[in-house]
Amino acid sequence: MKPLTGRLASLLTVAAVLAPLSLAAQANGLPIVNNGVRTGLSVAADIGAPNDDAGGGTAYGGEARVGLGIIGLSGSVARHVPENDLLDSRTSFGGAVTAQLFGGPLVPFRVLLQGGVATWEANTATATDVRHTRFPVSLGLAATIPIPVLAVKPWLAPRIEAQRASGNTETDFGISGGIELAFLSGLTIRTAYDRLFVERDGFSSRPSVWTVGLGWTL
Repeated sequence: MKPLTGRLASLLTVAAVLAPLSLAAQANGLPIVNNGVRTGLSVAADIGAPNDDAGGGTAYGGEARVGLGIIGLSGSVARHVPENDLLDSRTSFGGAVTAQLFGGPLVPFRVLLQGGVATWEANTATATDVRHTRFPVSLGLAATIPIPVLAVKPWLAPRIEAQRASGNTETDFGISGGIELAFLSGLTIRTAYDRLFVERDGFSSRPSVWTVGLGWTL
């Protein structure tokens, strides 16, 4: 069995190699979900309520995941329809690579490393169709609590996120968390919350979104 440092180095290397191959992290308008690597294929759909700092309105999207041992790949698409008339609706595309650093079938607690990128276009006060790209890297802490008929899966994932637009790159801290109810039939009911802490030369913003959704493990 490899020492922990050797295993961690191997996982980081695999994640670095696979990251450019994925389309990109979860799409803009949805929480960054980092709660585990499932074996096989699963799909999910979510609807969310962004706060005023995030533009308000409604966000909705879909996600697909595939688990390959201790490595998981995910891709997602989201549509955000802001309540603010000054903001246009936007569609974003993303994906993620997740490596399980600790945990397994007989261990109810998991530690996960996730990285990726997402992209979308949005208008600003001075330009139109500005390309935005985000690069979140998060550490996921997840647990599985088995009870009859279903499993309860809470999770928490702090992150560092870089976002690039108009040639400028800014880095912020974010955190997301949620809970899933996974039934033996493969059905999953889930809810998640995501908040980003933005600081820009005297300006502070706290964009966040809360979502509910359904998933299915195939």
